[in-house]
Amino acid sequence: MATTDNRNEMRTAFSKAFSDYGMVLVLLLLCGYYSWVTFDEQHPVGEAGARALTRQILRRFQKPASVLIVGRDIPEDVLFTHALEASLGHAGFSVEATVRGQPVDARRELERISSQGVRLDIIAGNHVTANWAVFGDLKTAFPSLANAKVIMPQSYRWPNFLKADNLLNVADQIAVIAILAIGMTLVIITGGIDLSVGSLIALSAVVTALLIRNLAGAEQASVAGMVLGSAGGILVCGLMGLFSGLMVTVFAVPPFIATLGMMLVASGLAYLLPQGQAVYQIPASFVWLGRGASVLGIPNAVFLALVLYVLAHLLMSRTTLGRCIYAIGGNRDAARFSGVPVKRVLLIVYAVCGAMAGLGGVVTASQLRCGSPTYGRLYELYVITAVVVGGTSLSGGEGRVFGTLVGALVIAVIQNGMNLTGVESYTQNVVLGLVILGAVLFDNLKRRGFPLLGRK
Repeated sequence: MATTDNRNEMRTAFSKAFSDYGMVLVLLLLCGYYSWVTFDEQHPVGEAGARALTRQILRRFQKPASVLIVGRDIPEDVLFTHALEASLGHAGFSVEATVRGQPVDARRELERISSQGVRLDIIAGNHVTANWAVFGDLKTAFPSLANAKVIMPQSYRWPNFLKADNLLNVADQIAVIAILAIGMTLVIITGGIDLSVGSLIALSAVVTALLIRNLAGAEQASVAGMVLGSAGGILVCGLMGLFSGLMVTVFAVPPFIATLGMMLVASGLAYLLPQGQAVYQIPASFVWLGRGASVLGIPNAVFLALVLYVLAHLLMSRTTLGRCIYAIGGNRDAARFSGVPVKRVLLIVYAVCGAMAGLGGVVTASQLRCGSPTYGRLYELYVITAVVVGGTSLSGGEGRVFGTLVGALVIAVIQNGMNLTGVESYTQNVVLGLVILGAVLFDNLKRRGFPLLGRK
């Protein structure tokens, strides 16, 4: 008997752990898979390439060897040539010239050096410029430069998925969806749904841009003007969410219908207010929120999302309002009889969901430095997918905010991995649709007490 009890306890513990952390395991498996399939040869570029090449030159050559630095006229090569020029000069090498252009520019510089009888020991380039045909046969074309060694940073093997730039790109791309998913999580836990969040993104972006353009000075707007314009966009969307909550609570309109109508209203307003045109008259400094980076190089939008998730977790796990939200989703009638102010809580939840969509619109406008009525298309589907994949039950009463964050990351990793592996957009839609169906099926099996998935 004791053995049976122990087995039941172990099974219960395993089921709970799988239910709580199963999506974390899925996320890790996805990261592992895409790391494996994107394993490729990497070539250091930019300042990192300059540092690597400097170390190679210091090991192989004696000072003061003369160097010709070669790069293209593109941002990463400009960084590479500037950094290499500075580091080699500081190390005591003689930089004869720096080329930033095309092979014809490199040939012109080689002809000049050869005609002047200048000694050249090193031609330093990256994996592209070092392989230009002009350097292929120096002995024949430029006999006086035949001893010059063409070198480039050594390549290495590493997954494209795990490159720092790609991981930051994944986090940056999912920031808006993750912010929206906070509000959607609260709504779905109460047993509702909000289909208007995608349209509210567009409305918020347009309202914010219009307020900055018309009332705050357009491109000359101050920080206070931009903050007030952003607050206006968030406030409008919060009021739209509050109206959806009124329709659900006061008039007993099903959440699906109420928010579907609000989706159309918000989309229409997003086109009407700017007369169907995008609003571009926004200061360059407005991109700080969407494109800027904070401590440790983390994008500001990502940092904002993380802070909001911490606050939402505290709300749901440490406050009376959070317990009321779970109670309403579990059994609305029982919650009402227990003294929970159901209508007031639902109004707050829908208003918060609208405000989060408004904030997502501000971040989007900041990322693109523009307010456009075309923003946010199909975002409601991605947001609902993230929430459901993260373990929140569509039936209400069950879910965790950090689970939603994991779900958003799962969606981001799948999309990014498919982009890296060349999967076309139509196939990506099929995959994401299957992910939604799989998450809903998982939730249904869990609620029915399917073995290993636990019981509700």
